[in-house]
Amino acid sequence: MRPGLNSLILVFFLLLLDLYVFQAVRAMVYMSAPRVRSITYAVYWGISGICLLMIILLPYINWHSWPQQMKSYLMAIFMGLVVAKLLVTVFLLIDDLRRGVLWIIRQFGGQQPVTQEKGVVSGMSRSQFINRLGLITGGTFFATLMYGFSNKYNYRVHKIKIAFKNLPASFKGMRIVQISDIHSGSFANREAVLKGVQMINAQKPDLVLFTGDLVNDRAVEMEQWMDVFSQVKAPMGVYSTLGNHDYGDYYPWPDKTPAGHSDMQIRNLERLKEVHAELGWKLMMNEHAVLERGGEQIALLGVENWSAIKRFPRYGDLKRAYEGARDIPFKILLSHDPTHWDAQIRPEYPDIALTLAGHTHGMQFGIEIPGLRWSPSQYFYKEWAGLYKSGDQHLYVNRGFGFLGYPGRVGVLPEITVIDLA
Repeated sequence: MRPGLNSLILVFFLLLLDLYVFQAVRAMVYMSAPRVRSITYAVYWGISGICLLMIILLPYINWHSWPQQMKSYLMAIFMGLVVAKLLVTVFLLIDDLRRGVLWIIRQFGGQQPVTQEKGVVSGMSRSQFINRLGLITGGTFFATLMYGFSNKYNYRVHKIKIAFKNLPASFKGMRIVQISDIHSGSFANREAVLKGVQMINAQKPDLVLFTGDLVNDRAVEMEQWMDVFSQVKAPMGVYSTLGNHDYGDYYPWPDKTPAGHSDMQIRNLERLKEVHAELGWKLMMNEHAVLERGGEQIALLGVENWSAIKRFPRYGDLKRAYEGARDIPFKILLSHDPTHWDAQIRPEYPDIALTLAGHTHGMQFGIEIPGLRWSPSQYFYKEWAGLYKSGDQHLYVNRGFGFLGYPGRVGVLPEITVIDLA
């Protein structure tokens, strides 16, 4: 199989990017010893060459058969390098644009060309300063991504208390633990994951709710983790729902027809439903359950994946889940995708007091410090992490227990949510 046109275009683009960024690298070590320059050039083009070669060879290797962990790390390193170079390019373009404007002014203004610009930093021209600033920015970004590899099992407990006007008195003080987006196919460290499960149980929840994406694609990914996650327990039970990845829609099933039908995919989903049952979790497929405490009741609803974004599947049927719970005043809903809240839940079901979602992972990258919350996720999702309120309705978006794609986390750490009802 020959490389496709898209692959050749990508290789050409990356080669141009490498050549452009190399100008800044060369300028940075221009005054260094010949040995330093040689090593710098060899490392730069060695890494770039390996990346380009991998893209060219992709059509000839069975990429899907590679271990998931290896694929995740290689892809993260590759994407990190590309983004880092693009950041450097922004600074180089700014400097080129600045110099271009100065050249035009000098040409039409009759000024003599200036051979050197000093003063930004003692002994350093403005161009040198901008180039180095670009390299530092790109290098810092890449180093941050590499550091994030160590954070993927760095679980954090987020505790919140939410007061509701119509919560039955018997349920005041009830503790819910929410987990989401386990993505078991990405795990490699059994001891670390087990520690996370022990942290869940250590919160002494009355009820545990899981909001989807147990696997990346296939039910088989859970085989080696069954004895770990079956340890998640709560007196009032563990309830779960499905996320977009649980349906296997993103996996290249060998028997998939042009029309999109696959018996293997159908069997995979059925097996995943069995996995939930074997874990001791009650999987809610567009249905509800009535929870009783002290002679009073609340309703727990769970729907299949429902997204307002077209590229994600919409299997959920909230109308069906709601019907049998209509007369129970206080309702909690499990719905994987937070876009469901604004698109349907708030405008059509105002008596659903609390919605629990996941899906976004907070992009596994961001800044969350007092006074500052930022993540690329916020440009795609209005509600991307944490607690949101509109009138008497609340939405909590869990940042995810696992990880997908990028095998790490920067700033937005894996989460175990503790919600105390009041």
